[in-house]
Amino acid sequence: MEKILISACLYGHAVRYDGNDNLVTHPLLDKWRKQGRLVVLCPEISGGLPTPRPPAEIQTNGNVATITGDDATAAFQAGAKAAVALCQQHNIQLALLKENSPSCGSHFIYNGQFDGTRITGQGLAAAALTAHGIKVFSEYQLDELECALNSLEDKA
Repeated sequence: MEKILISACLYGHAVRYDGNDNLVTHPLLDKWRKQGRLVVLCPEISGGLPTPRPPAEIQTNGNVATITGDDATAAFQAGAKAAVALCQQHNIQLALLKENSPSCGSHFIYNGQFDGTRITGQGLAAAALTAHGIKVFSEYQLDELECALNSLEDKA
């Protein structure tokens, strides 16, 4: 059975920078949960960051900085490596990650100015997964993820 990596916040774990979650309720997620397909990970927690923590954004130089000016790049890189390792361990080819996150954003991230402006880009974990051939989807692409899952299973 194909597994799906899912951001812990989307699964309902209170791991966001502000101590909240981003729980997604959807029939597909309910089905995958019951099937035991979901492998839960928060790259930021896996990288050693606490909850709550200061907001962080990717800067134009590629580093990750917090709103307080601290460099959090190493923790975000460690979380990205943990995500790749978990996918390799479970032979995961699909991931469902939180859009806009400096770790998990698959299509959009914030611009690094902490002004709420989104730009096209990927978070560090999403980029690392993509580089390892893992297809990354956001919470807005559940139907597309279902199609990709069905396609993989049809090939098996």
